[in-house]
Amino acid sequence: MTHQRRFSDAELNVTAYRLETKHPQDVLAWGIEQFGTEIVLASSFGAEDVVLIDMLHKLAPKTPIFYLDTGKHFPETLSTRDRLQERYGISFIQKLPAFTLEEQAERYGDKLWEREPNLCCKLRKVEPLREILSTYSAWITGIRREQAPTRANAKKVEWDEKFQLVKLNPLADWTQEDVWTYIRSHDVVYNPLHDRHYPSIGCSVCTRPVMPGEDPRAGRWSGFSKTECGLHK
Repeated sequence: MTHQRRFSDAELNVTAYRLETKHPQDVLAWGIEQFGTEIVLASSFGAEDVVLIDMLHKLAPKTPIFYLDTGKHFPETLSTRDRLQERYGISFIQKLPAFTLEEQAERYGDKLWEREPNLCCKLRKVEPLREILSTYSAWITGIRREQAPTRANAKKVEWDEKFQLVKLNPLADWTQEDVWTYIRSHDVVYNPLHDRHYPSIGCSVCTRPVMPGEDPRAGRWSGFSKTECGLHK
């Protein structure tokens, strides 16, 4: 489905400029006011996403939230999902890939992530994301500029050319310290892997702890030049 654009690039640029110095809650409030039930939060249950879940619950608790179930999440990630659902009384939308892991192995060979991680991410994350976003007019993400060079220019509101809808990045200008200050001051449920040197948490087969002095994204797809799964490029 191709969305009819409600805002021109110029209008979105003006909005992004106006919201640049505002709090994340103001960005969320703008999105909810503009899109209502046509906006969705994408969650991987990482630190940034649990902050946004908490904020959204206080602003608009009926806003849909989905996660991409790759079949390779850490048990701690799924436990965090369950604790969040219990805390807020919500039910996250589970988005599955077209293929089970067994079907993927039959078509592409076993452990595709070890040989062609880009293809594995495409099948288990990018295509399912494209499918679910086609039913919405805007999506909310937890990306921050300081996370990676590929995210350094993220605006708080922008047009997502890849998925053809409006994209909100309410935490774009936040530091890691900002995120953890919010988590602690609001007693937000978070993934315990963060306490074990996992700043960025993806699939268990493609994520390792990050050692002191390493880039925060170094734990993702270690041994490959890859630093993004393709959702935010």
